[in-house]
Amino acid sequence: MSTQWQRYADEHARTIDTMSAVLLFAAFLFGSEITMPSAEQPDETLPTIAFGTVACVALLLWQRTRPRTATALTAVCVAGGSALGHLLTPLLLAPLMLALYRLGSLTRRRTVRRWYAASLTLVMLSALFLDPVPHPWAMKIVSPAAWLLLPVTLGSAVRLSRAYLTAVQQRAEFAERRREEEALHRVTEERVRIARELHDVVAHHLALANAQAGTAAHLARSHPQQVAGILTDLAGTTSSALRELKATVGLLRQAGDADAPLAPAPGLGRLPELTEACASAGLEVEVLAEGEARPLSPGVDLTAYRIVQEALTNVTKHAGARAARVRLRYGRDHVTLTVTDDGPAHACPPGAGGPGFGLIGMRERALSMGGALHAGHRPEGGFEVTTRLPLYPDPAP
Repeated sequence: MSTQWQRYADEHARTIDTMSAVLLFAAFLFGSEITMPSAEQPDETLPTIAFGTVACVALLLWQRTRPRTATALTAVCVAGGSALGHLLTPLLLAPLMLALYRLGSLTRRRTVRRWYAASLTLVMLSALFLDPVPHPWAMKIVSPAAWLLLPVTLGSAVRLSRAYLTAVQQRAEFAERRREEEALHRVTEERVRIARELHDVVAHHLALANAQAGTAAHLARSHPQQVAGILTDLAGTTSSALRELKATVGLLRQAGDADAPLAPAPGLGRLPELTEACASAGLEVEVLAEGEARPLSPGVDLTAYRIVQEALTNVTKHAGARAARVRLRYGRDHVTLTVTDDGPAHACPPGAGGPGFGLIGMRERALSMGGALHAGHRPEGGFEVTTRLPLYPDPAP
């Protein structure tokens, strides 16, 4: 009910102000007729009407836009009515009470206190020194102080309530923006992750397939007996590419999809398959392990495999090397992967010849697990990629 009334008051503010001004004018005139039983009624009627008119017109024009001006004029009019000998009743104080209420609901607390003190002082001084009727001192001091304090308190309470509702609304809007930003951030991260997976799968297998097809074409005339084995390896490479591509694209499926792939993510346990595929493309890969082998978390295992896969893919495509070496060094709380090749000293770096994302993707994978990656040419020739990954990474690096 209060919400509907507040909405109506906001939509018909001018009508409410006009009705309030008329009612307050009538209350001012009626209050001027109230007096003590033993006191005489003042005879000045026109000045009383003039004071009431000025006070109500000031409220009608400026109570919402210039509350200080409305408060000053109504205080002067009430003090003038007291100087004429009228008793300071709540009806006579009503215009000033409304002005103080508006002031309290629209301005700061310090401003309201100052204007309340100034208005009360003006009214009390007028009642004490200019009132021709000997009214009791309590009606000149206590009564106006109490009645004028009421609208100040109510106005301040309304202002604080509005400020609280505004703060709550702003916090809700901020929380909504944060949720939207977080959702967008998560979507972006997921897109980057899927793009990285697609790049690793497609780039590796296509590079191997291209190398195997080129080798088969080269040996078709001179060594035709070897072509059948290479073509068999080529079929296995494309089949493996299709399986991994299906598994990666399956990340985009809805939960509960019956066609979603259930194969586990690749890890370092599949390095023999990777080296065999590279051998069929003409690149001999040697895998060395140092230290006691430690179990890796699924994320680190997948990251390590993808980095080795991408490094060997870059060697196959760009290095012009015939052999590569993969070294796994297990430490107490980390594992270090090093991939080197025997290419020429100034071979093109991985990703040359186009806007490749090989090194960028490997570095992003390492950083996502809390590790680090370094890549560069070796002085004795070839290229080296070194990755240090924690065995048990921070879940939120």
